Amino acid sequence: LMVWLRRTTHYLFIVVVAVNSTLLTVNAGDYIFYTDWAWTSFVVFSISQSTMLVVGAIYYMLFTGVPGTATYYATIMTIYTWVAKGAWFALGYPYDFVVVPVWIPSAMLLDLSYWATRRNKHAAILIGGVLVGMSLPLFNMINLLLVADPLEMAFKYPRPTLPPYMTPIEPQVGKFYNSPVALGAGAGAVLCVPIAALGAKLNTWTYRWMAA
Repeated sequence: LMVWLRRTTHYLFIVVVAVNSTLLTVNAGDYIFYTDWAWTSFVVFSISQSTMLVVGAIYYMLFTGVPGTATYYATIMTIYTWVAKGAWFALGYPYDFVVVPVWIPSAMLLDLSYWATRRNKHAAILIGGVLVGMSLPLFNMINLLLVADPLEMAFKYPRPTLPPYMTPIEPQVGKFYNSPVALGAGAGAVLCVPIAALGAKLNTWTYRWMAA
């Protein structure tokens, strides 16, 4: 019974987190449309995506104890997001309306840190968390650079549910942050460590719940 319950919990967590990751990506990913927020919100995008990746990946990796699980988790999120991207495209929006984050390389670094330290949980949290926080903004720069003419798209395809503070008024590129990539990587590297620790704690709570 406990083996069945453990497997069921594992697969249910995969589905729930993957679906919610897709929703977060759809909402945090199409920031590109609004040119006056494109570079500044890249910092928020980097922090949200890297911390979301690391908490689920650490949970999975420690739950299974198998290096490679983080990459598997990132692959599931990527597939779900590409489905969402196709859905927006089918509704008549441009193909680049939803930006699919590049999670997999960062997750591979997390797996590598876990494997190279012989499955050391604390090393995975510290080293892996920092690697994810630093690498994800760099890997996702390609998303920001490849969107064609974002200012025109912002007014051609307005979002009726867009909060007032994100409504495009005029370009403000680089006004608030000189280096959004550096700031996103630095903040992500710092925040991913406690977030990874939270994922490890969730893993411990799950084990205790199943053992009770």
